[in-house]
Amino acid sequence: MDGTFTPPGPGHWDLDRSHFPGGTTPIMQWLMTESVETAFGKLWPEFGIAAETLSMRFVHGFAYTRVRPLIAPDKPSRRPPPALVLKIVTRLHPEFRRRTEAAARTLASSPAPAVIEEWHRVIRPRLVARNLEMQDVDVAGLDDDTLAAHLDLLLRYIRETIEEHFRLHGYDLGPIGQLVRAGADWGIPGADMVPALAGASPSTAAPLEALAMIRAGLAEAGVEPASLDEVRAASPEVARELDDYLRHRGSVLFAGYDLDTPTLGEAPDVVLATILTDSRDRVFDVEAHRRVVESLRARVPEADRARFDDLLARARDAMDLRDDNGPITAEWPAGLLRLAMLEAGWRLAGRGRLQEPEHVFELDRHELVSMTRSGDGPDAGTVGRRAEQRAWEKTLDPPRTLGEPEAPPPLDALPEPLAETIRLVQTVIAELGMSDVPEPRGDTPRLDGTGVGREPIVGRACVALTAEEAFDVLDPGDILVTRTTSPAYNMVLTLVGGLVTAEGGPMSHAAVLSRELNIPAVVGALDALEAIRPGDTIEVDPVAGTVRVMTRA
Repeated sequence: MDGTFTPPGPGHWDLDRSHFPGGTTPIMQWLMTESVETAFGKLWPEFGIAAETLSMRFVHGFAYTRVRPLIAPDKPSRRPPPALVLKIVTRLHPEFRRRTEAAARTLASSPAPAVIEEWHRVIRPRLVARNLEMQDVDVAGLDDDTLAAHLDLLLRYIRETIEEHFRLHGYDLGPIGQLVRAGADWGIPGADMVPALAGASPSTAAPLEALAMIRAGLAEAGVEPASLDEVRAASPEVARELDDYLRHRGSVLFAGYDLDTPTLGEAPDVVLATILTDSRDRVFDVEAHRRVVESLRARVPEADRARFDDLLARARDAMDLRDDNGPITAEWPAGLLRLAMLEAGWRLAGRGRLQEPEHVFELDRHELVSMTRSGDGPDAGTVGRRAEQRAWEKTLDPPRTLGEPEAPPPLDALPEPLAETIRLVQTVIAELGMSDVPEPRGDTPRLDGTGVGREPIVGRACVALTAEEAFDVLDPGDILVTRTTSPAYNMVLTLVGGLVTAEGGPMSHAAVLSRELNIPAVVGALDALEAIRPGDTIEVDPVAGTVRVMTRA
């Protein structure tokens, strides 16, 4: 097999491992490639971003992204255009003029509050109702034609919801980026500013609250269950709480974004473990948060404190949308598609059309519907070889970039509104930890990063590359060491005592969830996966932002 990584098009491409760790399924590749480009192609003209769109392509199943310039996107240059030429073009070119006007509107009056309000009032209830409607279809009871039609419907539905997922991110990351940008002007680093957003995400706390109610019911009944059946048997109230929890979360992917990762309902042991883990120490500390905000406010010039209050309120409103978006628009619809695909896989494997039911995830969207309906499609051997290829791709070590570097435009040559929206995008990218990786320090591993929390913790290191792998090897209270986290890790993080990631920044998912769940963490410790071995005793010091190996396993 050829492991060469070739640029998927002209220009400079950056690796994105935050969603897909490699070996991505064909259907998810299609969904992401189309949805990302379409969503940002609609968003950026509205916001006044001086770029055409964000493109995503896959190389050996690894996701790479590239910002497409407005002018000559397929003829990138390593040299920036002359400032005088750029100054003239951006003031005379019709599209640049439209973008400048849109940027001025966005900066003067953010469109985010109206969309966030619409999410809570209209969009979210509609999507939840639609997800439940799809979930209530008994796929095992459908004949082949009807199952094929249901799969086709799910494919069209998830194509819409994934695009909506990325569209909504424009409205949640914008207000957060504006707060951090203002902090930079006041001399406050993003790592200091972002903690003021802690506790702003009820959707993150909601699963913990539901689990706490089930746990309280078990304690009242005096039951120590060894299975979900024993949980249900504890009392009618506990059974209702568990069934409601699984109705709204059981079909959600819990170990990744891709279709070959399981839903929560497929992992009863995981559900039981999260029920039995006492998370009372994860309660949000209102008084501590008040002190954080007051300390930040004191660092803001007095004349700007009203602006700080307004930006903070808007950013906190945006945080809940950011955390609520993924499960509703991506992981739940993807889980529904997965379960329907597995039903098709069992049927096709039973007829000899697939070697294994799970090989259904090697089919593209056209093959999936056609083979389910009539059996027409590639033979079992061909699909089996695809599975071997994709398993091999997951083991590759991809380069962080592909293609020749592209010169960024000189910001001082742009109209100020356009320059400011570019600065906002750059701020968000940097705070998410998606900007350039620090230079290595020779023989000394980089085990420092963004610290989250107030107290150091010492514990056993659990090293895992995926949420599913973490569940297999994690003991409650372990310190999870991983590359990065996504919302797929939310269930895992209810069990950990601490967290270390090799990638990420102050606004990354790992940092946000650590703050929300009161988990001591160091995010962006570059060499964590190489320097820390499974079973090592390590110290995570969030105040210093450092990780130290104390004893080897």
